[in-house]
Amino acid sequence: MIRVPPYARRISPAAALLLFCACGRTRPPLQTFNTVPDFSLTAETGAEFRFSRELAGKVWVADFIFTNCAGPCPRMSRQMSQIQSAVKGMSGVRLVSFTVDPARDTPEALAVYARRNGADPALWSFLTGPMSELHNLARNVFLLGSVTGELDHSTRFVLVDRQGRIRRYYDTTEAGVTEDIVADIGLLSKEPS
Repeated sequence: MIRVPPYARRISPAAALLLFCACGRTRPPLQTFNTVPDFSLTAETGAEFRFSRELAGKVWVADFIFTNCAGPCPRMSRQMSQIQSAVKGMSGVRLVSFTVDPARDTPEALAVYARRNGADPALWSFLTGPMSELHNLARNVFLLGSVTGELDHSTRFVLVDRQGRIRRYYDTTEAGVTEDIVADIGLLSKEPS
């Protein structure tokens, strides 16, 4: 029988922890990119959705989708649904999906899409409005480039803090993206208001 010295038993858990941490992904700290100004659009309920009323003081995740998308939008909405499930018990967290096809994505169409994706209206809103306003938000505020519908919209998620500052962009094709977002929501929730 091989005897393990007592000091070796004390080191093993620490070494295991270091090994575990070393094998994990290293993530850069959250940054600040831009500040979201007040905006007013129409929610899937048909009601006015104003940033200053609905999102101020909350941590939120944004994406740009359209309901007739056969490409990345269904995957992105499934990912948002996973995030919704993970943050359900957290206060002060919201999810917001902006359409890039307001001509077809009426509040009624967005409501059907929201139900189909299991959206909880208390957590996840779907917004439409004038194309010029949506284009301005995507390009000049969220810094995602232009949005022209089917062929040109970003597949990134955007994390916004309680002060309305954009803090991180996420590539929705990367493995573990929903877990990363939930972890970062937790970090932002601990920051002072």
